[in-house]
Amino acid sequence: MTSPEVRPSFRLAYVPGVTPTKWVRIWNERLPDVPLTLVQVAPADAPDALRGGEADAGFVRLPIDRTDLSAIPLYTETTVVVIPKDHLVAAVEEVTAVDLADEIVLHPLDDTLGWDDCLPGKPAIERPATTEDAIELVAAGVGVLVVPQSLARLHHRKDLTYRPLLDAPESRVALSWPEEKTTDLVEEFIGIVRGRTANSTRGRPPTPPQPKSKRAETAAAKRKPAGGRAAAGKNPRGGSASPKNTKGAKSTKGTKRGKPRR
Repeated sequence: MTSPEVRPSFRLAYVPGVTPTKWVRIWNERLPDVPLTLVQVAPADAPDALRGGEADAGFVRLPIDRTDLSAIPLYTETTVVVIPKDHLVAAVEEVTAVDLADEIVLHPLDDTLGWDDCLPGKPAIERPATTEDAIELVAAGVGVLVVPQSLARLHHRKDLTYRPLLDAPESRVALSWPEEKTTDLVEEFIGIVRGRTANSTRGRPPTPPQPKSKRAETAAAKRKPAGGRAAAGKNPRGGSASPKNTKGAKSTKGTKRGKPRR
């Protein structure tokens, strides 16, 4: 008994803060017969999810170990500090690390900025487990939080706001996939993310030249000049050719030239 053919599918991982909606919409328009499944993963777990086959490709936060993973950097996010709306920092448009010198700056365990022990302000007694837990502590007035702007938007609360932090590490988002599993579907998604059109020939056989229609050949034949000159005595537009200036001309038929006889 022949086993039924396996229907192709595509699994796309993404970390919190990344919004893949636009790319998923384009995928569904171009490949309606290949379902795309979204898989949300924590930033620290994303590389292992790709290596373990949980997803065919994924949006990750750099840096990652790229020993066996390919990655295309896409964009760099603005870093912001999340504060209560009535905080003094909310009165300015931009913030520097010096402005946070007297603040307790929360440092969650799932931090994606990689401070390398140079976090501004004063450290909290304990590190929150997640960014979401840290947001709750900011709302409670325990401290402030420095995160990529997309995470500040993801965990938005009416009683909180945020301001850009100028001298801080930045988070880079990339599209990544297992290097040895660069399938046709992965290439298709790479093209979508890079903005290639549906008619792009990258990775596809070129379109063969199309034969000309009879109408085009007829039009070309009419434009082509006739070979050689027009036949003598024939008007190219039809009828007999006639000399240009014949009015008043005398016939020379039968006239001999030379000296008259005496």
